[in-house]
Amino acid sequence: MTDTPEKANGIAWRAYGAHHLQRGTQPAEVDRVDWGPGSTGPGDQPLGDLGGKRVLDLGCGTARHAAHLARDHGARVDAVDASAPQIERARARYHQQPGLTLAVADAVAHLQKCAPYDVIYSVHALPYIDPHRLLPALATALKPGGRLVFTVLHTNSLGGGPGTSVTARPETLRLAGGEDVTVQMWVLSSALWEELLVEYGLEVEKVTALDAPEANNHASYRLFEVRRPNRISSRPRTGRPPHAHAALGVGAVLHGPDGVLLGRHRLGTWELPGGSVEPGEPLQQAVVRELAEETGLIADAADVRLMGTLLDSVGDVVRMTVGAVVTRWHGEPADQDAESVGTWRWWPLNALPNGLFVCSAQILTAWQPTLPIVHPPAAFTPFADPPVNSVDQRCS
Repeated sequence: MTDTPEKANGIAWRAYGAHHLQRGTQPAEVDRVDWGPGSTGPGDQPLGDLGGKRVLDLGCGTARHAAHLARDHGARVDAVDASAPQIERARARYHQQPGLTLAVADAVAHLQKCAPYDVIYSVHALPYIDPHRLLPALATALKPGGRLVFTVLHTNSLGGGPGTSVTARPETLRLAGGEDVTVQMWVLSSALWEELLVEYGLEVEKVTALDAPEANNHASYRLFEVRRPNRISSRPRTGRPPHAHAALGVGAVLHGPDGVLLGRHRLGTWELPGGSVEPGEPLQQAVVRELAEETGLIADAADVRLMGTLLDSVGDVVRMTVGAVVTRWHGEPADQDAESVGTWRWWPLNALPNGLFVCSAQILTAWQPTLPIVHPPAAFTPFADPPVNSVDQRCS
């Protein structure tokens, strides 16, 4: 069975690290971040003031840059790489560096469980991970107003330019004194990278071309300086009109001591439990059914309080979404087989994730109008009973 691009890259980078570990390669120390080929680029300036800030070096390799930022800027740096030999090399050199933490981890897995960072940066590592998997995790792992700075390959040394679709392609990884290793990279145009970043709720502030200084070397990188907006964003629905039976949906707010329950859709958005109403199905029962199907939680229709109807449209199709609050339930949320939403977790209201699904964003602001969520407008018609804003009444 053929490995996925990311699995193939993991194998390649472990081989790369093991090769240099065996050779005892010792890269030179740095006093600035080397963003481009031949140490080109603006150095540390794009990262801003790092004193006391939480910083993540994603795909840190031997952690030279991370050690420099901890040592020379007083940053608190987490340096993460999926290659155990690379981290072993880093630990041998920097295990006593104050302010530096080294970890072997999958990038997306780390981003999904970490506390938010002030700054995340990556030197040449982002193109080895599927952007549709990585970028939503990056957006969520940044504090509002936080900075993301990274470089990506634009043109390889032979002159091969970027692609125009979000697909990986083979590139060659050179091993000093050894064989070449083939990796899979997402080498995309700057316009496509910017489109993806905006899609996942990030703002691109600046893009800089970094070209190799040698006349016979066509290698060129792009340095992206990106910021997470201070306000929570939402992503629009797809422009494809839904089927007529999907024009009516429900979304459920479950609020407990640890916050509100949200799950991650396979497309990257964070969503409330919910979905389409089946023909002839009472709305409260639709909430109960969707809650069980998506999270495994069990509730009674009598404990579902309908807030009202949100009305907007997708193309020529009118969309009606009924928001609800569930006041009592049994069990703990867990991923369910064959469901497109999982990774259920409780989010504090003052730290909601970026990239909310637009329907969930609309329901949350109908429930709590003061939440700083940006979303397309929808006409909200409340039902007779006011929205319930209760704490967790989970059943034991």
